[in-house]
Amino acid sequence: MGTRTKEKTKGGRDLDLDRYRALLCAIETGSLSAAAEELNYTPSGISRMLAALEEEHGFPLLIRGRSGVTPTSACEELLPAMRELLFAGERLSQLSDRLRGLDTGNVVVGTAYSAFYAPLSRIISDFHRRYPGIQVQIAGGYSTELLEKLNTYELDLCIISHREGPHQWLPVCEDHMTAWVPAGHPLAELPAFPVEKYAEEPYIETYPGKDVDNVRVLARCRVKPNLRFSTSDSLATYSMVEAGLGVSMNNALNGRSWSGSVRILPLDPPQPVEVGAAFLQDISPAAGVFLDYFRSSLDSLTAEIKKA
Repeated sequence: MGTRTKEKTKGGRDLDLDRYRALLCAIETGSLSAAAEELNYTPSGISRMLAALEEEHGFPLLIRGRSGVTPTSACEELLPAMRELLFAGERLSQLSDRLRGLDTGNVVVGTAYSAFYAPLSRIISDFHRRYPGIQVQIAGGYSTELLEKLNTYELDLCIISHREGPHQWLPVCEDHMTAWVPAGHPLAELPAFPVEKYAEEPYIETYPGKDVDNVRVLARCRVKPNLRFSTSDSLATYSMVEAGLGVSMNNALNGRSWSGSVRILPLDPPQPVEVGAAFLQDISPAAGVFLDYFRSSLDSLTAEIKKA
């Protein structure tokens, strides 16, 4: 069973953090049984916890259906406060452990670039040997998505391209945007791909409708792409370009993971992108320990990224 954590509200009502933990897990997994398995409860135990939570709030929090569970509109409004509550509870627990001479906790690090998986994993491995009580996980996504998760306490640190906001920023390296062009395309032999050509050539968009670097570059250059296809995965985009369906744009860091019949060209004019680590000022104690270790490993990390 998971550790049951209770606090008293000003009204004298028990505040069971495990119930909120169970609710968020059910929403993220889309299933009560999956949440039960992940949190080491029985499905009936999870069901009772959530029923008690709904009774406490006085309205339904979940829509239950054959395909699983989804949050009600009222629950959606409460989610940011629930995540803040769980973050505060975890922070309190970590501070208490630290006062007893222990470093414990969970840290979730997001990265928008697959090129960081290997060096980041090595840093985490070295870190875990030094701090075995702190567990570190890696999560993927695109930059704006990861920053949103950071701001709702779903992540503790994220490696992304530069975004505006009140978060703290640690520069890591400079990236640049590139064109992905089929190897046999007439423009594949150019030294650089003119950005204005995206208005003419069939364009394959990655993460349609999202605030990604491709969209920012095209908006900045005032180019409306000749949109023909879209994907929600960079590898899928790469495969479609390789098949000759069109051209695309992506971060140079994202083009290092695959080899195939795709020409990767710099853009004309060049489009540099600053990559760094974003984190919040009220970072948890465990995440603060990891951030210090990450900062001390930056030279080796950037050297490995440049060499790749």
